[in-house]
Amino acid sequence: MGAINGTTPAKAVPAQMQKPKKGRRMKKIKRYYMLYLMMIPGIAYLIINNYIPMFGLYLAFKDIDFRKGLWGSDWIGLKNFEFLFKSTDAFIITRNTILYNLAFIVINTFLAVAVAILLNEIVSVRRVKIYQSLILLPYLISMVVVAYLVLAFLDAKGFINSSLITGLFGQSEGVGWYSEPGYWPFIIIFVNAWKNIGYLCVIYYASIIGIDTEYYEAANLDGATMLQRVRYITVPLIKPTIITMVLLSIGRMFYSDFGLFYQVPMDSGALYPTTNVIDTYVYRALIKLSDIGMASAAGVYQSVIGFIVVLVSNLVVRRIDKDNALF
Repeated sequence: MGAINGTTPAKAVPAQMQKPKKGRRMKKIKRYYMLYLMMIPGIAYLIINNYIPMFGLYLAFKDIDFRKGLWGSDWIGLKNFEFLFKSTDAFIITRNTILYNLAFIVINTFLAVAVAILLNEIVSVRRVKIYQSLILLPYLISMVVVAYLVLAFLDAKGFINSSLITGLFGQSEGVGWYSEPGYWPFIIIFVNAWKNIGYLCVIYYASIIGIDTEYYEAANLDGATMLQRVRYITVPLIKPTIITMVLLSIGRMFYSDFGLFYQVPMDSGALYPTTNVIDTYVYRALIKLSDIGMASAAGVYQSVIGFIVVLVSNLVVRRIDKDNALF
């Protein structure tokens, strides 16, 4: 009939060629089942550590009374946030948190990229491995151990006071490092850089060694110096990695390394003006007041603001260079 009307009849697909989608899906699962098994620990970690705790957000809007239980406690709206925002220390802890994280991002990124570039210039593979291990070692040390290493240097009878200030320079008295808050912005930034540069350096070094060597060979033929190779080849080609790491760091701008700001200053009250951040402030308030709702409110505040900052930062990057944006 189709031939009579001048139309071509649709070709019937043989039944044996019509494989059900479910069958193809099961075949694919059986083929890659080992990869799916390898995904289970990572997925379980994300669910347990990242998604299940999100149900605790409702605690930020409740007045927790253990006699009534978590579910039976009274709803109080945004009153838990008032403790954080109406406190006299709200400006100080927010300022410290933001400024420290900005300093960490700028200084750690610059130093990590510089060290990664220097490692790439080393020809000996054995030396590179030794230097990588030495640079990465501080990152693997617990912050509690780091705190006591800092104490060994800055204590009243520590290395700096006894060997340098009173010994080498002949001063009668050492510096009371744990009672002078003015020194601690530099100490905190230095300790953070010493501990974390190794981790960032490994990431940037992995990006650098992935660059095609033909670029450098062509630059050498043109007589380019090391600085010119770094400026026109290395940095532009690892720029996507740098942007990604910076955006991830910006997302945690309202979070702080609790151990760095609590353990390293030894919880000295005299240092609170320059070492107190949102995380330590909430911890101390939780220990003293046992106010779970307030601590949850601070966590919600940090998460929401961090999410907004990531979106804004990614939007700025997208406007400047669309290819280097995260999404």
